[in-house]
Amino acid sequence: MALLEAQARWAREWLLDAALPLWWTVGADPAGGFHEKIALDGAPVAASRRLRVQARQAYAFIEGGRLGWDGPWREAARHGLDFLLAHYRRPDGLFRTLVAPDGRPLDETADLYDQAFVLFALAQAHTAGLGGDELIATARALATQLQAERGNPVGGFEEASPRVLPLRSNPHMHLLEANLAWVEAGVATPFADVARGIVALASTRLIDPETGAIGEYYDGDWRFAAGESGGVREPGHQFEWAYLLDHVGPVLGLDHRAASRRMYGFGARFGIDPVRKAAVFALDASGQVSDPRARLWAQTERLRTALIFAAAESDTVVRADYVAAAEEAFAALQAYLDVPVRGLWRDQWLVDGSFVEEAAPASSFYHILSALAVLLKAGGAA
Repeated sequence: MALLEAQARWAREWLLDAALPLWWTVGADPAGGFHEKIALDGAPVAASRRLRVQARQAYAFIEGGRLGWDGPWREAARHGLDFLLAHYRRPDGLFRTLVAPDGRPLDETADLYDQAFVLFALAQAHTAGLGGDELIATARALATQLQAERGNPVGGFEEASPRVLPLRSNPHMHLLEANLAWVEAGVATPFADVARGIVALASTRLIDPETGAIGEYYDGDWRFAAGESGGVREPGHQFEWAYLLDHVGPVLGLDHRAASRRMYGFGARFGIDPVRKAAVFALDASGQVSDPRARLWAQTERLRTALIFAAAESDTVVRADYVAAAEEAFAALQAYLDVPVRGLWRDQWLVDGSFVEEAAPASSFYHILSALAVLLKAGGAA
């Protein structure tokens, strides 16, 4: 049974006819790499280039090709990947976080979050046939260096070497995503073991046993950080982690379904603003809203996970609840996409109902594609 068919048709037209062509013709710099942002009038914004944007945009065009875009998705993906491999790789095998538009290094920091997206982009490129053994070798070298330099004795990875606190769950979420992508690509070593280790860390240390929610900040032994930061709970990350903990079932044969549903439930119960019908940015440990902004990416994660859980649910009442949540999340997402230049978006929806007027960030395209890939398939529009 197809889900959200009308929404899937709308999303397919928006994505294939507007967004992907725009982010290729305007969002790609002919000199190399992708722009960080496109202004709401449709002009690219000149700025330094973050590593994560190049990796995410490469994935976005690969996913667009899978979904049926007949534009030059291979060329677009290679455009970002080639710039990434040419200008961000450090001598030690890790990747710097920031370069100038001409590729000149600006910040040598090897951010853990960014390393995850390099691994993810390489896995996606390998799966799409955009590279062979050289991509596997690069990914394995990066994974080996991360373990050697950043491995935490309790589990997971350090933010930096020497140590920087607090430790964060968010990079581990994306490292799990990236390592699962490699396993799905048929390359298990060393990625399956890394993924299993992150799942074990999440289930034993990162998740609050009282609520089932995952936190954001931790001390050096993976206990919730002292003060307010230790109580931060982001609804969008509840949905995103919930999807991944569900996904380890088919990929690794691990059953964390109960934990994933409980985590999603925390985000859905406390994290949806009753007026905007959108996921807010942050809660405290008890579920009270601490930051009422509603970021675009959280709506996409709610949409994706609700659709996946709906498709897997045999109880008709529970299934209907997930479908209703997906419909609500899609309606919220459309509010962000309602801009004068079709194919762009706003990022921050404020509690007073207004949006922050700012350029559309390229980094959001990764989240949009991740959700629309599930929507188009669920609605029969892929």
